Amino acid sequence: MKLKLILVIFLALGSQYLALAKDSVESNDEKLKIQEGIASYYGKRFHLRKTANGEIFNMEEMTAAHKNLPFGTRLKVTNLKNGRSVWVRINDRLPQTSKRIIDLSRGAAEELEMIRDGIVPVKLEVDDEDTILSLMEHYRNKKPSDIRLRIYQTPIEIEKPSILSIWLEINVKVDLFAMN
Repeated sequence: MKLKLILVIFLALGSQYLALAKDSVESNDEKLKIQEGIASYYGKRFHLRKTANGEIFNMEEMTAAHKNLPFGTRLKVTNLKNGRSVWVRINDRLPQTSKRIIDLSRGAAEELEMIRDGIVPVKLEVDDEDTILSLMEHYRNKKPSDIRLRIYQTPIEIEKPSILSIWLEINVKVDLFAMN
């Protein structure tokens, strides 16, 4: 009887560790995330001026400035305070000394409901894995340390047995052993 109890407890605890290991695998929501940090916005002062890529800045468009992502990169910016998100296109540069990771146009900031706050924590994601591969090729061995570029393989799903099925299996095996 003691052996049964010890085995059930051991297997129950072991199955919890299997569940924790599975949870540590990157979730689909995180696969395309390349950066997290603080965002700000800019508007009237730069409206109708040239951006770093030569375009005329329109504060109502869904654009942004980033320290080093290639011009034209599309990003999904998610406000981590309220969960709202918006897609922007990189068309300008932030100073390399900036503590922020992205400056959004006023239009994008309004969509994220961050005008009142001015700065908010955000998560930056790309469209798909092809964009990550393209960025890996762009940076080669000179990727900025604060940008995350990884391709994740699809994890193998391991079915976690229920405690009841483990208990039944142990019980049957112990009963069979006792019969011999």
